[in-house]
Amino acid sequence: MAVFTCMSSPESRAQAAPEGDHAAVMDGVYRTQRHIYDFTRKYYLLGRDRLIDDLNAPDGGAVLEVGCGTGRNLIVAAKRYPRAHFYGFDISAAMLESAQAAVDKAGLQHQITLARGDATAFSAQRLFGIAGFDRVFCSYTLSMIPGWEHAIAAAADALAPEGSLHIVDFGHQGGLPRWFRSALFAWLERFYVAPRLTLDHVAQAVARERGMLADTRALYRGYAQSAVIRG
Repeated sequence: MAVFTCMSSPESRAQAAPEGDHAAVMDGVYRTQRHIYDFTRKYYLLGRDRLIDDLNAPDGGAVLEVGCGTGRNLIVAAKRYPRAHFYGFDISAAMLESAQAAVDKAGLQHQITLARGDATAFSAQRLFGIAGFDRVFCSYTLSMIPGWEHAIAAAADALAPEGSLHIVDFGHQGGLPRWFRSALFAWLERFYVAPRLTLDHVAQAVARERGMLADTRALYRGYAQSAVIRG
């Protein structure tokens, strides 16, 4: 029994504002942004490398990134865990073009496999021919996905037995000045990014429904939030 309703929260309604197909919206946003995405985002997507360090990907394991964007995280993770194989998908064809070019440039084609897919309704078997992943991660992806609650559920369902799902995204900004929170949220909205203020509750609910455990916490005075779901 699902305990969440897609698009029910204020931040979800804000994310739903663009009309039309979400893939087309993302391609429109990132058709040019993708060329400077990694350079600009490194200053405020805090906690990405911490998440990668915490993956502890096993040798020979399969690791999936949901919403892989430019491929930056996959490349960092593949270098960090050279004996694991990495998979990533994104709904944006423009982002995937950049991701594949970056993977090729890094010489990691043998270790990273990419595909196009929708985070809210994907099949690991159909995309990659894999029944379940040892690790799945979402890094600053949920804040851009309409129906993000379903993306968490789909990611949890893609886990192999004893696998774990790792999430990092924008937080409540509760420990930071109010002006900073207002300015950040207004700026993010320009790119159809909406911090998911109920992420901790949804992660806990998804875990309970599957007989799993969720560890959620605020990072950097609430600038970011993380969640780990595991059996």
